[in-house]
Amino acid sequence: MPLKIYNTMGRRKEPFDPLVPGEVRMYACGPTVYDRAHIGHARAALTFDMMWRYLEYRGYKVIYVRNYTDVDDKIIKRAQELGRGWDSLAEEQIEVYRQDMGALGLRTPTHEPRATQHIQEMLTIIQVLIERGVAYCVDGDVYFEVRRCPDYGRLSHRSLEELRAGARVEVDHRKRDPLDFALWKSSKLGEPSWDSPWGPGRPGWHIECSAMSMKYLGETFDIHGGGADLIFPHHENEIAQSECATGKPFARYWVHNGFVNIHAEKMSKSLGNVLAVRDLLEHVTPGALKIFLLGTHYRAPLDFSEEAIGSAGRAEERLLNALSEIRRVQEVESPKANASQRDGPLLRRILHAEREFTDAMDDDLNTPRALAAMFDLVRDINISLKDAERGSDTSTIDSLGLAGDVVRSLGSVLGVLHEDWREKRVFSDTRVTTGAQVDASDYLEARKAIDEAFQSGKPLPEDRVRIIVERRRQCRDEQDWAGADSIRAWLAERGVIVEDTPRGARWHLTGPRA
Repeated sequence: MPLKIYNTMGRRKEPFDPLVPGEVRMYACGPTVYDRAHIGHARAALTFDMMWRYLEYRGYKVIYVRNYTDVDDKIIKRAQELGRGWDSLAEEQIEVYRQDMGALGLRTPTHEPRATQHIQEMLTIIQVLIERGVAYCVDGDVYFEVRRCPDYGRLSHRSLEELRAGARVEVDHRKRDPLDFALWKSSKLGEPSWDSPWGPGRPGWHIECSAMSMKYLGETFDIHGGGADLIFPHHENEIAQSECATGKPFARYWVHNGFVNIHAEKMSKSLGNVLAVRDLLEHVTPGALKIFLLGTHYRAPLDFSEEAIGSAGRAEERLLNALSEIRRVQEVESPKANASQRDGPLLRRILHAEREFTDAMDDDLNTPRALAAMFDLVRDINISLKDAERGSDTSTIDSLGLAGDVVRSLGSVLGVLHEDWREKRVFSDTRVTTGAQVDASDYLEARKAIDEAFQSGKPLPEDRVRIIVERRRQCRDEQDWAGADSIRAWLAERGVIVEDTPRGARWHLTGPRA
């Protein structure tokens, strides 16, 4: 059965067919960093982390980009309320977000661009739109003219008249149409600004994602995702400005996750029911929280309750207990059985669970069904464990070991095993950074050695990789965030994945080791 993904553009499940065979380029809209990450942010991040993991499980190479909006009205307003600089607030909240997602056990995307680092790319797109007659400048502000885009509204499946009637837009009589949106905002007193051909100012919200996604993934890429609240106006505007600028299709599959409600009420600050990720993780494990989130299909609304999260916690306990019992049984010294001698009924259940899991995930990433397949196998494991307790032969114990490996593999795909077997096997350490200082000459020599190995197809020298990772830590300690991001991107291109966790940085090689 081929992988099918629900495409918001066509409102149907479509066979997944990437532009480049064997490779997937994916972009997800990240947070606006003015406050702590909440459970809604966690659901969005988990959705695309799960998609990334499953695509890799299916054999694809994935380039995954998730941005940070680090200049915005909300950030400026919040910084003014706190009496601090907008940039230091954004920097602090980016680090908090990274720590929270790391604590949840989510992997760091291939690229994590920030809006403020891509102003020039935005200016270039805006200039092209003006030259093509689909954008106009008024008093230093630049607006996109929606009526110049003939199929505007096709993602949200509404006409211009319907959108105008339902839109909540700021009244501005300088606009040619109420739906016209800002590409560039002229500077105001006390606000951050950058130079532009139209005067000092800052970018509008929508243009940043077009600039960053196209820089890292190309003018047309495979998957663009985000929360359902972004369909209109954010993603609708991204499509309009991107395709008018390039004349090419923008993203081929549009994927949106549903909202999180709290006890059947919409989550909002005014109701005081916003659940911060780090507050939740003081009471529940990362695995339990992820089982809860994945227990509802990613496109459906999700209702949080103590009962539901408690049930997820008990499910995680059953999972971990079964794996623990398998390890205990395997501690008994006994010869391994041949594959032909393994326990037939359990082997059939293993194959059935793998098939059910894959069929579920191929059906638009149906994680509730995938979890059910995994826990059905856990139930079968528990039955076989009772047989083992009664003194079964080596075939039962050997089959239990295989079943445990399969559960770990499937749990790893969903990310519900926080310290899963594959990560333990490939990551060098929980914290690889030691605090050692790296001078410039050692750093340059390490880069040269890694490049030589990479270009010749040889395994990368791990001792040199450690030097580069330590250099990145120095950049972070010195708050040279652009330098740290550049080093991580350079390493990723050579097959070294670096993840930041609350306990520090950890890394692994995607290729062979030296």
